[in-house]
Amino acid sequence: MRLTDTSEKNIINVVGQFDYSTQDEGYNQSFIKWRKTRDNPYAFNFKMDRRESVFVDGKGFESKSLPTAERNCVIKIMNVAGIAMLMWIVIDNIIGKAIISLFSFLGFDIHTSFFSTGLFGGDVEIVTALILIGLIKIILPAWYIHSKLKMPLKAEYMSKLRHPSDMIASLCMAMAASAVTSLPNIYTNRTRQVFNYFREIDTDASAWDQKQFIIYAIFDIVIVSVMSELFFRGAIFGALRQFGDMFAIVITSMMSALLVQDVREFPAALLMSAIAAAGMLRSGSIITAIYAQIIFKLYRMALILLESTSDDTVFVKRNFFILAVFIIGVAGVGFFYLIGKKKNRHRIAIYKSEITIWQRIVIAFRSYPVPAVMGICIMAALIKLIL
Repeated sequence: MRLTDTSEKNIINVVGQFDYSTQDEGYNQSFIKWRKTRDNPYAFNFKMDRRESVFVDGKGFESKSLPTAERNCVIKIMNVAGIAMLMWIVIDNIIGKAIISLFSFLGFDIHTSFFSTGLFGGDVEIVTALILIGLIKIILPAWYIHSKLKMPLKAEYMSKLRHPSDMIASLCMAMAASAVTSLPNIYTNRTRQVFNYFREIDTDASAWDQKQFIIYAIFDIVIVSVMSELFFRGAIFGALRQFGDMFAIVITSMMSALLVQDVREFPAALLMSAIAAAGMLRSGSIITAIYAQIIFKLYRMALILLESTSDDTVFVKRNFFILAVFIIGVAGVGFFYLIGKKKNRHRIAIYKSEITIWQRIVIAFRSYPVPAVMGICIMAALIKLIL
């Protein structure tokens, strides 16, 4: 945002002075219309003449403050984001386990403990429970955010692919990042638990011979990737990008990483979320973000299948696979970077304000109830680490 106007230096109009050139016209017009809604508490539509002042009882004449308006809007948006995160956590850790306990009480072959991340029982029951809880914990918070922010779908999701080369570059970066982040933690605890369960019930069959495992794998790789990206890169991302694309990337990436609630998975979730967000902005389509997450999960699944073989050379094969994916990813990123550099492309909107991006980030993470949610996520991650 620029604090000057070509016609009048004293005029400040945060809606009109935002850089909308990075996205397609349809999205921009819908986004601008949403921001201009005067009774929208989540739209940063501050406008003033520096020469104006307002009379306040007991204080006299005071000038309207741009930093105060910006801070208040960030706090309101983060309040919605924090409540949505809290809903996600409660469903994942409490309501989900309560539902499983209820089904166990009713006689279904499924059991769990509030102090354990594992599930026990029949294969059909376990996969059904994982899919049901996975759907609820994303759909309900997403519905809450959409209903509160009231952002039209055309402004909520970037749907027009404007730069295919940037999409491919982002997917290559996702491959390289997948290889790097897999080194300390080859695959997630939940995926590993499910795989090991199906492996144990039929040691003579491969994972892909188990119908329930195939269903869960498709759900985890495709459905969860789609829903999670629609959640993190939807209305909440659009509301946050009023204060700059980099700010929106940082906040939504931190949200994604915290909600994993696992210390070992935090770096991978943070990096992949940032790549997905930047890829969406640069390419112009949320499909890029979805594909990035699918690539990451496909990569992890490939490692799991390699790990499941009884071949003595499994570690050589796995290491070769990791190296190959990393090399292909880095080569692709380098190639498309050189192409983009020659064309001098600018894909991410820059935002300038009297409040620095680091100050905005501090404001965001100090907004109620985000600190409490962060504490719960950290505590849950530590418990999983110990258990």
